[in-house]
Amino acid sequence: MSSRRAVILDVDTGIDDALALAFAVRQPAIELVAVTTLAGNVGVEKTTANTLAVLDLLGASNVPVHRGASRPLTRAHIDAAYFHDTTGIGVAQLPPSERGVGPDRGPAAIIRLATARPGELTLVCVGPLTNLAIALNVAPELPQLLRSVVVMGGAFWEGGNVTPWAEFNVYCDPEAAAAVFETPFPDLLVLGLDVTHRTRLSRRQWEEAVARADQDPVAFLVSEVCRSPFLDPARESIFLHDPLAVAVALDDSLVDADLGGVTVDFEGDDRGRTLVTMGKGTVRIARAVDARRFLDLFVASLALGGGVAGEDR
Repeated sequence: MSSRRAVILDVDTGIDDALALAFAVRQPAIELVAVTTLAGNVGVEKTTANTLAVLDLLGASNVPVHRGASRPLTRAHIDAAYFHDTTGIGVAQLPPSERGVGPDRGPAAIIRLATARPGELTLVCVGPLTNLAIALNVAPELPQLLRSVVVMGGAFWEGGNVTPWAEFNVYCDPEAAAAVFETPFPDLLVLGLDVTHRTRLSRRQWEEAVARADQDPVAFLVSEVCRSPFLDPARESIFLHDPLAVAVALDDSLVDADLGGVTVDFEGDDRGRTLVTMGKGTVRIARAVDARRFLDLFVASLALGGGVAGEDR
């Protein structure tokens, strides 16, 4: 068994997903086994094209990409174009990929890879949980085949980013989120806005990436995909929700987490609300993050410099 952490990354590639992909590719302790895509920030056609473009730009065209769910389990798709733009990556101009996707769909690829490497793979989900919920329905033995699962989703003690209490990934497909949170995984760690809102990329760091964009593909990627939010002169930083999930998959000591149970509301104004019962359940729920240590790891992995905004515990 390799000493590197073997990861499947499940994405709806928008701005911070692109940064998470870059972190996974450039972090030497991670073996990026495959990437699965789904509808979330934008439709699955665009999230898949964005994923392929990011990986190819970074020289990771050997990483297979498997297109997954095109809509939530029971609902029409609601996107997050209000932040990520209709492209998913704002005004970024990335060279399009010329390769195709893998032969099996996202949920099937997750099952196949976990079956081939039982106990080795960490699944990191940074979009809606539709692909994982489908995979669990097809292969209920999947939790025992995965080493661990890290989810970026929910808002437990902090307000939401879609409604006053709902985080986007859970709001987009609450039925899928409920199915995942109700499944007794041996190791399921959930990072809500409570911790991801403490990790931020600063305007100064983005500006330094812009200055080096013609020298390094990672700097080019950061300069391009973060351009849209920083076009707002009042914005001093953007959140690193999805890169944090990848980092925690590598080193879960970056967060303090307590065991609990998570329920999800489905309807009306409560749609997407995540409620936690501490001490009862099988989900590890992050409540604090060592933001400075994460940011140091992120910056080093991507060879970025300059000012980083963040909060320590």
